Amino acid sequence: MEKRIINPWQWQDARSYVQAVEVKSVESTLYVSGQTAINAEGMSSNEDMKSQLILALQNLKQVISEAGYECSGIVRLNIYTTATAELWPHFNIFQEWVALHQVKTTVTMLEVVSLFETLKVELEATVVK
Repeated sequence: MEKRIINPWQWQDARSYVQAVEVKSVESTLYVSGQTAINAEGMSSNEDMKSQLILALQNLKQVISEAGYECSGIVRLNIYTTATAELWPHFNIFQEWVALHQVKTTVTMLEVVSLFETLKVELEATVVK
């Protein structure tokens, strides 16, 4: 697989995403359903945004790994949240996760009216290898 990052500017670097990713010679593509703070028993979290973000990231990594892919192969990530004001103070958790897994991805963040049950954040990804 060949991956080329397109960044006409540098300001997005501080926000842990890229403007575009071109991918050639892909072996396969994984479309990951929105991952949230739902535990292994299927219970939705009613904890705060920080705890939910951490569990959503763990669940995202687990799905990607169990499919035989790597987080560094994420090329598209959509973040849905019920409260961007609650997410911003914990955005460093996302940024540290991105740096740890060497993720260079396009990102779209959307504030939505609600998510499933008590959930506050959902991560939907496209991964290539």
